[in-house]
This record gives sequence, C-alpha cells and structure tokens, in this order.
Amino acid sequence: MKWKNFLIGFAAGIAVGYVLKNEYKKPFLSPEKALESVKKAFKQKGPINGSWIYTIPQDYEKNDISYKVYEAGISRFYKGKTEQFEVIVDASSGTILHVNQLSS
Repeated sequence: MKWKNFLIGFAAGIAVGYVLKNEYKKPFLSPEKALESVKKAFKQKGPINGSWIYTIPQDYEKNDISYKVYEAGISRFYKGKTEQFEVIVDASSGTILHVNQLSS
C-alpha cells in the first residue's frame, strides 16, 4: 500500500513539473529564429552576403516603450553594390524595430 501511494505522488509530481516547465518557457525567440526573420525581409531586395547576431537580448527603448532586443547585422548585394545594415529585432516577436544603413 505504501508503494502505491509513493508511485501516485511521484507520477503527480512529474505531471505537475511537465506542465510548469511548458508554462514558464523562455519568452524570447532564439537568436537564430530572429536572424532568419531579418534575413527573410532583406532577401526580398537581393541576396545576403553575410549576417551576424548578438545572442544575448539587450534593453532597448523606442517611443517610451521598453523592449528586449537582439542586435544583428546584414550585408547584401543590391544594384551592383554591397550594403551593410545594423538591425534591432524584438526578441519576443522577431519584429524589426530599427534599421541603420552603415554603408552602401
């Protein structure tokens, strides 16, 4: 009888742990997924030559709203020139918040 109660409690604990693990998942996209959304947007005007992303979300404020963001960079070939961009991407949604063209 005692083993039965132990096993029931053990199984209930595992079930609760599984539910809580899924409930408290990291609220951010992976840096790779955020970079993919940036690349997809930039590929519409030409092939991508290179890209990078900082993997740790940073604090960023725009229009008095605070965000956790990834900083990324893209270089692409467009109209016979290589262009470089610095991009700020919302870590939660993958939305591009700001683009700064570094060179053209």
